[in-house]
Amino acid sequence: MQRVITKKAGLAIAVALMSSSVQATQTGFHEALSKGKVYGDLRLRFEQVQQDNALRDAESLTLRTRLGYRTADYNGLSGLVEFEDVRNVAGLDSYNDTLGKNPNYSVIADPETTELDQAYLKYRLGDITGRFGRQVITYDNHRFIGDVGWRQDRQTFDAARLTYTPSGNLEIDYAYLSQRNRIFAESQDLPSRDHILNVAYQSSLGKLTGYAYLLEIDEGIENSLDTFGLRYVGRQDLESLGIIYEAEYAIQESESGGADFNAEYYKLNAGIDIAGVIVSAGLEVLGSDNGNYGFSTPLATLHGQNGWADQFLNTPLAGLEDASVSVKAPVAGGGLTLKYHDFTASDSPGGASDLGSELDMVYERKFAENYSAGIKYARYMAGDAAAGKVDTDKLWLTLGARF
Repeated sequence: MQRVITKKAGLAIAVALMSSSVQATQTGFHEALSKGKVYGDLRLRFEQVQQDNALRDAESLTLRTRLGYRTADYNGLSGLVEFEDVRNVAGLDSYNDTLGKNPNYSVIADPETTELDQAYLKYRLGDITGRFGRQVITYDNHRFIGDVGWRQDRQTFDAARLTYTPSGNLEIDYAYLSQRNRIFAESQDLPSRDHILNVAYQSSLGKLTGYAYLLEIDEGIENSLDTFGLRYVGRQDLESLGIIYEAEYAIQESESGGADFNAEYYKLNAGIDIAGVIVSAGLEVLGSDNGNYGFSTPLATLHGQNGWADQFLNTPLAGLEDASVSVKAPVAGGGLTLKYHDFTASDSPGGASDLGSELDMVYERKFAENYSAGIKYARYMAGDAAAGKVDTDKLWLTLGARF
């Protein structure tokens, strides 16, 4: 009889412990959900494009709305879901949206769309963090992997991503991308088999990054784009000024349709910061394989690289050399940037060598922390006629709000 009572007591204790554990788990999940955060981001933009060709001048007024919910952390586990919508406003939609609308107008790559922007689970265990699902992934200056956040429908990836930070100075980041959710709405997304690795070490003199980006579109034919590189960027502050420096080198192998190409990339940039005014000069070279192939960065935030007029979203077969100077300064509570580019071909045997020049300007200011406004202008001046470029002017007026 005593054994039976003891067994019953033990079973009751076990059931109570299991019930308590389940209840604690349910309570924990409930708290993680109830203590989460709803957030939003709205951006209203007017854009105008004028080109010296047969295309009609384009104008658009679009509102990008982004709404999301981020859970609180529960034993290292959290999640995020986010939706994005892009709408034309006030009927101002005289532009080629890249999806067949108004093909006789210049391109403004902001098609109307409503889609799932991000949806992922995040788990942190010690020095390792995993993110699984649709997510934003960016590295360094977005030259190779970016979110194209300038456009209204930004770029995300369906990915499994692991980040290992064994110390405050070292970070090892790997991701496998199964789909590229591009800026042209869901119909233009691409299935992929991309492996991306980024390893960064921060020292007192600067940040050294090594990377390997192995890209492949999953379309049933042989294609690959493999890039390996090193990047170093840093800043040293002296008594009256700061010295800024940047250097990067990469090699690339491309295989498509039975053809193999190789090209190199390098970038050098240096500047000084005097009382918040930054003056810098740089040279960026996207190399060529004897005029038959230009160094390619298809997952980059390209708008921020070789001029805001977006004349070199695809690198010319003869490659591209971009020599630039820029000035950034605080003005009237905001920030003003002026930049000048001079473009030439890096390898043009018998072809066009002068690829034009460009002047860029932007002024941006925040108001009451959650509001912002900006005006941006780009003026591209074409070079050799054989390059196939025309004079182009672009203007943007932007208002933003976050909550």
